[in-house]
Amino acid sequence: MPNRFSRITPEIEEYVKLTETASFIDPELYTEYDVKRGLRDINGKGVLVGITNISEINSKRMINGVETPIEGELFYRGYNITDVVRNQKHESHFGFEEITYLLLFGKLPTSDELTDFHHILAGYRTLPRNFVRDVILKKPSADMMNSLARSVLTLYSYDPEPDNTDEANVLRQCLQLIAMFPILSVYGYQAHRYYGHNESLIIHRPRKDYSTAENILHCLRSDSKFSPLEAKLLDVALILHAEHGGGNNSTFTTHLVSSSGTDTYSAIAAALGSLKGPKHGGANIKVVKMFDDMKRNVSDWTDEEEVSRYLKALLHKEAFDKAGLIYGIGHAVYSLSDPRALVFKKFVGELAQEKGMEKEFELYSLVERLAPEIISRERKIYKGVSPNVDFFSGFVYQMLDLPLELYTPIFAIARISGWSAHRMEEICQRNRIMRPAYMSTAEHHDYIPIENR
Repeated sequence: MPNRFSRITPEIEEYVKLTETASFIDPELYTEYDVKRGLRDINGKGVLVGITNISEINSKRMINGVETPIEGELFYRGYNITDVVRNQKHESHFGFEEITYLLLFGKLPTSDELTDFHHILAGYRTLPRNFVRDVILKKPSADMMNSLARSVLTLYSYDPEPDNTDEANVLRQCLQLIAMFPILSVYGYQAHRYYGHNESLIIHRPRKDYSTAENILHCLRSDSKFSPLEAKLLDVALILHAEHGGGNNSTFTTHLVSSSGTDTYSAIAAALGSLKGPKHGGANIKVVKMFDDMKRNVSDWTDEEEVSRYLKALLHKEAFDKAGLIYGIGHAVYSLSDPRALVFKKFVGELAQEKGMEKEFELYSLVERLAPEIISRERKIYKGVSPNVDFFSGFVYQMLDLPLELYTPIFAIARISGWSAHRMEEICQRNRIMRPAYMSTAEHHDYIPIENR
């Protein structure tokens, strides 16, 4: 007998028809009343709803009185992310912890401050006693984002002061979540792997002397082995995904929910729910699956004409998932370039060479060049398009032999630093509860007694 929770009954099918009718809004009304759908205008520019000191995204600049597209820029607390990563490459330490410090506290740490911060995070990586057995292993999930969200909400019950929203307590909670996210994510996957695929159960304890990137690879792999380049590139991925302005969907969710005065665990779980969406955090999975389909259907990966035909087929809903999209190309804000993608590509080539995947890298590079040209010819667009960070991140995770199930959680492992900074910003400002307006276009009716309907 089907599970009653999963059955779609004939009654529900009828209710759907009623719901669809009741939910219909004439698209022309959005234009008539100048409603910014998705809180964005026709050019993709977001509606201004807040002020932040945490990060800055630039894609246009006023030149001679004209708003002109520029190469994309991303700043963390005023530091250009391109410069940050460029300088990280030759450092002996890993950079994600340093960037987390910067996002939370507004300044780059000294060597001693960074060492102390490492010790704090290392001390918080240990999960509560029996948490792995009672929470993660007891009810494994096939979706790691749901597993992560459940773990976060359950941690509320282990916190002696879960609802205390004083700055010190919220910061303590945020630091603990930043430290625990890698472990919660990887352990959730290991539980799924064990119960869902009959694989061996692997639970490595995190190492206090390892960075976040190193601990992810250490806890994920049965032999705990990884190359320095693998760890370094994963660290770069975490840096590039750590923060991206207050307007992205999950960070705005953090501000929105935090403004109600709710607890940290509820706010972060809400952000996780946002990031899980394929339009947000799940995009790199689509990129990888699209390229897998491309490699099966394109016989010569170096043939520009054949690759172009496939890309046109994507746009015309004739290939892959028939959604009419070339995944990884285009961004809500950036037009000429996504600085994260440009930074990432310089490292991706090195790893492709180490892994013997130069042909795949050349295919990615070819699509990177051809796709914007084809989109501009085939579609009416209001701004330029270019590869975004998801275009390369999925390929990196594939080369690192990371399971697809962990692609979005790794995004969350990075973005929890940004979410935490934005939650602290909202808590410290004690802003008013957010309440944007919706216009109703429903007609008014007189109530009809049930016997007369």
